[in-house]
Amino acid sequence: MSSVLDQRPAPPAAGPRPALPRRRTRMLALPEARWALAALILFLIALPLDLFGAAVWMWAPLYAAVYITGGWEPGWEGLKALKDKALDVDLLMVVAALGAAAIGQVLDGALLIVIFATSGALEAVATARTADSVRGLLDLAPATATRLLPGGGEETVPAGSLSIGDTILVRPGERIAADGQVVDGVSDVDQATITGEPLPVTKRDGDEVFAGTVNGIGALWVRLERDPSDWVIAQIVKMVEEASRTKAPTQLFIEKIEQRYSIGMVIATLAVFAIPLALGDELRSALLRAMTFMIVASPCAVVLSTMPPLLSAIANAGRHGVLAKSAVVMERLGQVDAVALDKTGTLTEGTPLVTDVRPAPGSGLDENTLLALAAAAEHPSEHPLARAVVQAARERGLTLAEPAGFTSEPGSGVTATVDGHTVQVGSPARLSATVGAKTGNLVKGLEDQGRTAVVVLRDGVLAGVLGISDRLRPDAKATVAALSALTGRPPVLLTGDNERAARQLAAEVGITDVRAGLLPQDKVAAVQAWEAEGRRVLVVGDGVNDAPALATAHTGIAMGKAGCDLALETADAVVVRDELATIAGVVELSRRARRLVIQNLVIAGIFITVLTAWDLMGTLPLPLGVAGHEGSTVIVGLNGLRLLRERAWPDSLARHTA
Repeated sequence: MSSVLDQRPAPPAAGPRPALPRRRTRMLALPEARWALAALILFLIALPLDLFGAAVWMWAPLYAAVYITGGWEPGWEGLKALKDKALDVDLLMVVAALGAAAIGQVLDGALLIVIFATSGALEAVATARTADSVRGLLDLAPATATRLLPGGGEETVPAGSLSIGDTILVRPGERIAADGQVVDGVSDVDQATITGEPLPVTKRDGDEVFAGTVNGIGALWVRLERDPSDWVIAQIVKMVEEASRTKAPTQLFIEKIEQRYSIGMVIATLAVFAIPLALGDELRSALLRAMTFMIVASPCAVVLSTMPPLLSAIANAGRHGVLAKSAVVMERLGQVDAVALDKTGTLTEGTPLVTDVRPAPGSGLDENTLLALAAAAEHPSEHPLARAVVQAARERGLTLAEPAGFTSEPGSGVTATVDGHTVQVGSPARLSATVGAKTGNLVKGLEDQGRTAVVVLRDGVLAGVLGISDRLRPDAKATVAALSALTGRPPVLLTGDNERAARQLAAEVGITDVRAGLLPQDKVAAVQAWEAEGRRVLVVGDGVNDAPALATAHTGIAMGKAGCDLALETADAVVVRDELATIAGVVELSRRARRLVIQNLVIAGIFITVLTAWDLMGTLPLPLGVAGHEGSTVIVGLNGLRLLRERAWPDSLARHTA
């Protein structure tokens, strides 16, 4: 198949995997954010006026505006839920704020409204950002494609108009516009966005390619064999959207208790008022007793039993480089009992590096001379392996000769003249035919260690072999051991990389269950199978191919530096500095927070039991009831803040790997 190729710029330098185009919903474009901001501004204006004794007419209207701007939307949602015979937390919070205002605690009620409105706004922003990233994923595939015509010409058409049987031309450096099968041409394709493989894969006649992946320096002719709706990138979008939509709505443990408790408290308060009144008690006495009961039995301390420990844990985790997106996430992290880890960019750094330099026996070369020879020949190349070789030579401070007559053959390697010698650097499959079996032992030794072998010839004679690998993160092995100790079972490796490389790395870090060669849907299926068995799975990943599994899992954590936008937005938490060790730390910190929550619930329960019993069996003065109620609230709040201390951060690696 022949065609005239336009001259195009060299393909972009490969490094970190491509980021998704940013489609960011502006925060103030969301009504929840606008109302929450208005409530916050009004509250901040009213607060100093109230505290410094200004006239009531100056601050009271401002507080009233806070109640309206911050409370109307959750109140309306609560009323709609009440219509469906459900007592929504939104309505309970608004009623609690109005109740506080009714007994003179206007400031407390306004503060509750502001906190609740801000929480709802942050949740709306997080939801919108996730939707933005899912839509942005579609931009990975180019909008147009070069379709070949039956008569030998070509035309540029929208990628969405392609149909099964069409043949497209993919020029050097372009993104592939559609899933299909290569029918002609040879090139190296960067598939990191789909499979997570750290190195480009050579594609030739009969091989499958995916939309959104990046073509190397060769041209490819690709025939479409699937409808656009069945392309892998479209399936990723579909899986993320479905997982986000069908994942069970999450609640804090305390919210489940609070709903039932609040219903019971409302019924009990009405009974405390109505029964004595029916038995002849005075209206004022019955009302005062009922108000005192409502105050001492109100769930404020119960609610605060949860939030301070979880928010303190979020703040502590943030100081150590882990961003948990909500209190619900922090609570769920401590519930995980199984962990699935991605390979490239998670356990490894995601960048190819030269790990071995092995001169051939009898070549007369030492390591530095061999590396300098290979780097000089590779210097003009844009291939990631070539850049790894050049970088290794620079790190050793080697001087590189100027190459001449540089040529590159996709899928094979490069040839150049260096200091008067013809130097060839390329794959063992191509160059072994030139030098026979001499390369066998050197290449096999490297490949058995999970390395990518690169053969170097000088004037047709074997000069040596380089080993290139994706470097393991320094704390990977210790993190695997710590996670194994925390969950009671070793993590599982889920990767799109090849089986041999995956098993070699797994053996280094202590993982025995390896699932290699997986596409995004395969990772999702594995997570769903574990969830069906009752496991609560934590998935850790960084790429577009990990996003569906991150969305499906009980909890997902994305690596912040290497992670793509979709993974960062889909995940429940982000390891900002890519320090694997913090994953075990945040899981254990979450478990500590849960223990504090239970302690607080016990404390709050004791106070409520004593005060309500006193009010029902005797006469509890209203000021004493308020003091007891506020005292219990302060105690549980301060107890929860203990997790803010630096020493509260668990040193999981030291403890579980000692």
